[in-house]
Amino acid sequence: MSKVTMLVLFIGIFYNLSHGQKSCALNGVVVGKNNETLTGALVVLHAPDIVTISDEKGVFSFSDLPGDTYVIEISFIGYTSLVDTLLIDGNNTYTAHLEIAPMSLQEIVITDNYAEQRKNETSLNVEVVNEEYLKQNLGGSLMNSLERLPGVTTIDIGSGQAKPVIRGLGFNRVVVVENNIKHEAQQWGSDHGLEIDQYSVDNVEVIKGPASLMYGSDAIGGVIDMNNRKIPANYTLEGALDLTGKSNNELLGASLSLQGRKNWFFAGIRATYIDYGDYKVPTNSIDIYSYKADLHNNYLRNTAGYEKNMHLSFGVIQNKFQSKFHVSSVNSKSGFFANAHGIEPRNVDTELHDKSNRDINYPYQKVNHFKLINTSHYQWESTKLEFDLGVQRNFRQERSQYVQHGHMPPVFPDTLDFDSDLERAFDKYVYSGNVKLSHRFNKRSKLIIGANGEYQNNDIDGRGFIIPAFRQLALGAFVFGRYTISDKSGLQYGVRFDYGNLKTDDYFDWYPSPIDEDDDTKMENLQRAEHINRKFSNFTWSLGYNYNAEQWQFKTNVGKSFRMPIAKELAANGVNYHRFSYEVGDVNLSPEISYQLDLGLEYHANSYALGVTPFVNYFSNYIYLNPSSEHDRLYGNGNQVFYYTESEVFRFGGEIHGHVELLKHLRLGIIGEYVYSEQLSGEKKGYTLPFSPPASAIFNVKYQKMKFKFITKAYFSLDYRVTASQTNIVPPEVATDGFQLINIGLGGNVEVGKRKVNISMQVQNLMNTKYFNHTSFYRLINVPEAGRNFIVNISLPISGKIK
Repeated sequence: MSKVTMLVLFIGIFYNLSHGQKSCALNGVVVGKNNETLTGALVVLHAPDIVTISDEKGVFSFSDLPGDTYVIEISFIGYTSLVDTLLIDGNNTYTAHLEIAPMSLQEIVITDNYAEQRKNETSLNVEVVNEEYLKQNLGGSLMNSLERLPGVTTIDIGSGQAKPVIRGLGFNRVVVVENNIKHEAQQWGSDHGLEIDQYSVDNVEVIKGPASLMYGSDAIGGVIDMNNRKIPANYTLEGALDLTGKSNNELLGASLSLQGRKNWFFAGIRATYIDYGDYKVPTNSIDIYSYKADLHNNYLRNTAGYEKNMHLSFGVIQNKFQSKFHVSSVNSKSGFFANAHGIEPRNVDTELHDKSNRDINYPYQKVNHFKLINTSHYQWESTKLEFDLGVQRNFRQERSQYVQHGHMPPVFPDTLDFDSDLERAFDKYVYSGNVKLSHRFNKRSKLIIGANGEYQNNDIDGRGFIIPAFRQLALGAFVFGRYTISDKSGLQYGVRFDYGNLKTDDYFDWYPSPIDEDDDTKMENLQRAEHINRKFSNFTWSLGYNYNAEQWQFKTNVGKSFRMPIAKELAANGVNYHRFSYEVGDVNLSPEISYQLDLGLEYHANSYALGVTPFVNYFSNYIYLNPSSEHDRLYGNGNQVFYYTESEVFRFGGEIHGHVELLKHLRLGIIGEYVYSEQLSGEKKGYTLPFSPPASAIFNVKYQKMKFKFITKAYFSLDYRVTASQTNIVPPEVATDGFQLINIGLGGNVEVGKRKVNISMQVQNLMNTKYFNHTSFYRLINVPEAGRNFIVNISLPISGKIK
């Protein structure tokens, strides 16, 4: 029987089952204090959870409901959420009156009731942002858009890509999750971004601190959890056309989405296209080690690129059963800064690169990330069963003109099975699965039992070598519980077991090198990597406590986390052309073990609020790249050799956030963060860790009003960012001076005809300040961050009815 036939029968069974029950309905309207209709209010019918959005007239509806008592929850930005209990036994009607609420605790997080619930129920420090926040803070990538959150920084790769860093930990220590499945790219490389369409995400949770218990071993530093939570209201079509423009790199972007629902079936589609040129920096030359490279009109040559993305989603929505499918293909091509990619800066063809700021010449990278995900759940009265299945392929090619290094032949031979300009290629297939069973015993006690597994197969190609092909298996099982002590306090506890197996292939050079042996010189293809078969396992645990009073919130969490070494850390043996280094792994590295204590304390009143989230972290074993006094002569031009090593590490730090309402609609806020790290053992005892972010703070003034003349949800904000100098470094890092930036933003909804068009505008780096980001990929070669940038995003809503 074909898969399509099985799917049709599967859907038909649930359709027939649903029509065998007594059918009831709920029709309602959401209005404000003066009976004005509220468009886009989130309406949730609990047990089971069914979600819809009020239309342009404030109307919402639920159909095909079994007669029962339900809890309805309605929330809207700027209004106090409403929670009520309804007996639905026929064609019921309901009118929801929402009251205007004081501004939320953190200006940076635009919250609905879901966000408040997540913060109250978890003992870890969580930030929740929605689609409106992402549009107001649109950066070069999704990770750049999150950089304003306390404790979150990025490793920038040009103007179009960035990697997340949470409290100074990044790379494979931060898990990125999309629709419940861990996003697997080539995240080990500092030059590799995350292939995610920022327009396709409408809800992001940032979990700061170890979250290995629920998300697996790589979540030792934190989690970026992205979801598409929207489900269209029944018999409706909705969508948007997003148009984006940026002045610095002359970016033009468009993303069109459309989704609809009829009874139990929904479907949606999104197409995104982004094209951008070389980006500008506020300087006309760059000091690359001992060479001064001039820039043409301040452009960082060959940093242009584009994205072409497609998304498809569809699924079954029933009262007790939901199943959603997500299919996506993210495609990008972007250039590497021509003066900083394994090419002698003096030999760059500046005439070729400076001819146009939109062409993409050698060297460049081309990436395709395909993903197929299914998320399903079945809900009984007090039990919920969830399944997640995912298949993804990350195919990356790095291309550059062939240049002889070491003992490579001066002319590339035509007998090899790869192109001469294919520098490196990585082809990774990933198969993932999660299962979770949760049961609520009573009002006080809930237990979750779960397991997840992942298998990776990563092949390599091209003339360059840095890591071998590998296969990796990771399995984990956990038990997690919540116990409500009182209406104000509760405990969370859990334990997890992880097992991992990593196998790498051996690798030999494709060209011979001279070997001196017994006064004789032989030509041999040198072996760069041996076959490795390592197994890892560990128990981890977590214990947390929450206390939520009317104005106070206190939380604490202590736990142990574990991360198994990756292929690069165990088996790297090659040139990293992006940072002019030669990197060597260590097959005997042990897994990372971390113990962390997290605290959180918040107080909020009607006109002011303050919160602090400190942490203390101890690694009995931390893996990082350590520079040596050696230099490679065989495979490059004398690049410094770096060895992966391990040491004992102590870390502490935290974040602070707060605001005070100066006048009605006008608020002053602060966001600050600080991280300290110190190695307690090893060759670099007493030093910090690489890529440690400096202390920073944002002072914010924001004016926001539900209606300002012809603009609704109007806002104007000014950020004054102060970043301290970073002198606590690990050689060969260089100290980075502090800097000050001013960013502004404004926008709101403008009514065009019967549509409310959302307009968000920003000016980043208003004073065109020349500054360096210590965690930036290009910091080692003294490339400053982008100059002044005007950003405009226009969102045109689409809506309609299905008969």
